[in-house]
Amino acid sequence: MAVNKNVMIIPAIKRVGNSRKEDDTPKLRVAAYCRVSTDSDEQASSYEVQIEQYTEFIKKNSEWEFAGIFADDGISGTNTKNRDEFNRMIDECMAGKIDMVITSSFGLE
Repeated sequence: MAVNKNVMIIPAIKRVGNSRKEDDTPKLRVAAYCRVSTDSDEQASSYEVQIEQYTEFIKKNSEWEFAGIFADDGISGTNTKNRDEFNRMIDECMAGKIDMVITSSFGLE
């Protein structure tokens, strides 16, 4: 095998562990969107529970930064015209303030 005399071979050094600090990795900015479609007492309770569960779910993940809860109460989901919080959330996403949005029709277990 011919070796070019102008090429210096530097062998790899095996390192144990990772020298990168955890703080060097930026956290994912995560928000949640929740909505209930009616103003009934049962739905209002669900709305409050969703907000609480999403907040806890996001904050307990060490790789995420809490970017807020966006919630429309008693607003129909058939269009976005009157969904002020949904539209505000989209604006913040487009402005680069939110990396990921979580949502669910059933809430978190």
